[in-house]
Amino acid sequence: MMARVRSVALAGLFGGGLAGLFAGNAWAQFVDLPHSGQMNLHHPATPVMERLVALHTGLLWVITLITLFVLGLMLYVMVRFRATANPTPSTTTHNTLLEVAWTVIPIIILVGIAIPSFRLLYFMDRTHDAGLTIKVTAHQWYWTYEYPDLKLDPMDSYMVKVADWEKLPDAEKKIRPRLLAVDNSLVVPANVNVRVLVTSTDVMHAWTVPAFGIKQDAIIGRTNETWFNVSKEGIYYGQCSQICGKDHAFMPISVKVVSKAEFDKWVASQKKSAAAGTPGDVAEVRSVTPAR
Repeated sequence: MMARVRSVALAGLFGGGLAGLFAGNAWAQFVDLPHSGQMNLHHPATPVMERLVALHTGLLWVITLITLFVLGLMLYVMVRFRATANPTPSTTTHNTLLEVAWTVIPIIILVGIAIPSFRLLYFMDRTHDAGLTIKVTAHQWYWTYEYPDLKLDPMDSYMVKVADWEKLPDAEKKIRPRLLAVDNSLVVPANVNVRVLVTSTDVMHAWTVPAFGIKQDAIIGRTNETWFNVSKEGIYYGQCSQICGKDHAFMPISVKVVSKAEFDKWVASQKKSAAAGTPGDVAEVRSVTPAR
């Protein structure tokens, strides 16, 4: 793979372009970051993740009831059929009713689990009413985002080098964590079905954003599809979740969800910058892979 000329936010990162976006109300409202003491699955930000959490919770109740039932049976057997209470053990070898029961009941349980599972799989698969299409191309070790519907120039997204990240103001470091901050985030509007087409140019990767309930493999020579619809404006983070080489751990994902009006302004600014032949928010620096 040929080395690309990437856009790294050295001037814009610390200056006007990106700083203006982060200063907006949307970014002050919500940043999807982990906190001490959190438990359970990631807080859902999309209908897909909401259904995943609901299915997980339902199955947790099912397995809890099964475990308690089996535990109860074991305790009953240990007490009821202990040696002191049964000096002459039973010689029973078959019980048709019990054998039918322990065969049919698990089948019913599995079918009951399979029906909502398959429904959710089909729901997650794709959207038939996409308001925006994004193409995500994975490379070793960065992402390229394209907006085919909007005819915008492809945008490479690299992790911000630690040396550059340390120059950020403390307030910005809190919303752009070390090893998760990127030079170019994917920008999408809120409350819109976003179709995501995922592919790769070299090895297998996985475009994963936990809050969206998305983990889509990026495979060379193949385009996989997924989708999301985020109702809450803010910044959401993810990472490549398929081991893809030495810098696999340095392939973060940042998605900025803004209002439709803010998104339209961003698109207009990108088109204006492209027409002027200048980078929108960033300065140009040549590099192949991000330094730790």
